[in-house]
Amino acid sequence: MLTNNIETKIISSLEFDPWYNLALEEHLLHTVKENEVILYLWQNQNTVVIGSNQNPWKECKCKDLEKDNGKLARRLSGGGAVFHDLGNLNFTFITTKPLYNLEKQLQVILNAVQKEGINAHPSGRNDLEIDGKKFSGNAFYSSRNLTYHHGTILIDVDMSKLGLYLQVSKEKIKAKGIDSVQARVVNLKNLNDAITIDSMKNNLKESFKTLYGGSCEEFTFDKDSFSIDTLYKKYSSWNWIYGESPAFDITLEKRFPWGNIDISLSLKKSIIKKAVVYSDAMNNDLIVRIGNSLPETAFDMVKICEKLRTLSNNLEEEKIIEDICGWLLA
Repeated sequence: MLTNNIETKIISSLEFDPWYNLALEEHLLHTVKENEVILYLWQNQNTVVIGSNQNPWKECKCKDLEKDNGKLARRLSGGGAVFHDLGNLNFTFITTKPLYNLEKQLQVILNAVQKEGINAHPSGRNDLEIDGKKFSGNAFYSSRNLTYHHGTILIDVDMSKLGLYLQVSKEKIKAKGIDSVQARVVNLKNLNDAITIDSMKNNLKESFKTLYGGSCEEFTFDKDSFSIDTLYKKYSSWNWIYGESPAFDITLEKRFPWGNIDISLSLKKSIIKKAVVYSDAMNNDLIVRIGNSLPETAFDMVKICEKLRTLSNNLEEEKIIEDICGWLLA
């Protein structure tokens, strides 16, 4: 599909409620046109957002967050837990798979930051960094022909809240070679005191218009714009945020270069009856498939690995499966 024929749209949320903003994000995903790219800008107040396959009790100090009138939210995409306040700006690129272009999408962000006199670059698969410190973490989701890429931009976030509400495993901190989460991230305002949320929004809009063209109509939405009650109820529900918390007979946990994995199993006569797999891996679909594949399998590491090795769809997934099997069979 020729990109010069695409439609473009910029949408901003006027709400600071994570459940509304994530509901609106999913609504936009399901209503995006075949030849359309949407830039969606949004902010959450005092919020911890966890990845689609993460265990909230392990990632967030839930009681402390609730005591301080914060909200916990679960997104559709994989990856790790993040803290949002009004010093952070979120972006989402929403489109169809033929128009999805990660390099171009990241360039929108990099160009916007460059307008403030700051040179940044991608790091690994899902971070944007300046001099080794992350200011933007990114995550990804796709469903059939629809896809989005979203992320954070740390502008003037209260860094003390990261340690207050996020629980980061010692293994993850050790793997990153840092002393704490705060030591690895940076606010853009520390590098240019003139940066504001509004100036970054304007930079992103101009960068998006320059790189994508099209009409770039701008819209703002709030809770009164139109009803997304069903999606809001989903994102605000206990079941979506916390899920089931049954007692498990066996829990196996390990950290790999691609992320942490926690496999919890309920057994009956040495047969797996229930499996829940938690992970901050970016490939959320594979994690779901792993969990779904294990019930009715004998609790035998060889049998488990035989089942897991049928799941990979590409070389990246094959490598993840072999890492897991190497650990289970060791």
